[in-house]
Amino acid sequence: MQPPLILAAGDPSSTDIWAIANTPFLWFCALGVFAVIFIQTILYARAAKVAAPHVNMPARELKESFRAGAVASIGPSLAVVFVAIALLALFGTPAVLVRIGLIGSVSAETGSANIAAVSMGATLGGADYTQQVFAVALVAMSLSGAMWMLSTLILTPIMKKGGKSLAKRNPAVMALIPTAALLGAFSALTIAELPKSSIHMILVAVSAASMGLCLLLAKVLHAKWLKEWALGISIAIAITAGYFLHTAA
Repeated sequence: MQPPLILAAGDPSSTDIWAIANTPFLWFCALGVFAVIFIQTILYARAAKVAAPHVNMPARELKESFRAGAVASIGPSLAVVFVAIALLALFGTPAVLVRIGLIGSVSAETGSANIAAVSMGATLGGADYTQQVFAVALVAMSLSGAMWMLSTLILTPIMKKGGKSLAKRNPAVMALIPTAALLGAFSALTIAELPKSSIHMILVAVSAASMGLCLLLAKVLHAKWLKEWALGISIAIAITAGYFLHTAA
């Protein structure tokens, strides 16, 4: 006799994705993942509090860093949420919560799912998007995300050793590398958006101007909180401008 979970899957050739997309098993997996994230957050926060006195970091600065990190995450999280809402019809709530919420790269996740669907002669959200295709796409997305985490797990200790060695030989270079890496990564992402359309170019300019204005006002008004909110404010302004530009077009 087959378990109830397998019976609930229904017909693999059926296009009724919701019969399996919102099964209790997937909800259990999603809640399990977020439980792990919640526990990790508590452990990292406690570790930071323990390490702060050893690096002469006052409790006030520690609280400010926690607050700055929390506020700065609001803007990027909103961007991911808006895209996740659009993907609910394709993957269902549990899958979107786990995949998009955990990795945060919509292009990587949908790319993996699309490759899996095409390999089966189907298209995401098309008339041939069956339960079987959905299952294969979800597995492809999960394996792709797992490789991200596995690569991080393996490469982080190696890069840490290289960083320590380089810091001993040339501390100035080691201080510049993280800044250069961040500038290079975000510059590449920005440049990739420019050729797509005139609207993309306008939105890049709007977001850059919004960020610059927030930082200028923060300096002039001595409003430290505005620096923390600058990223979220600029993203919100860019999203709003993008909505009106696309509607007008």
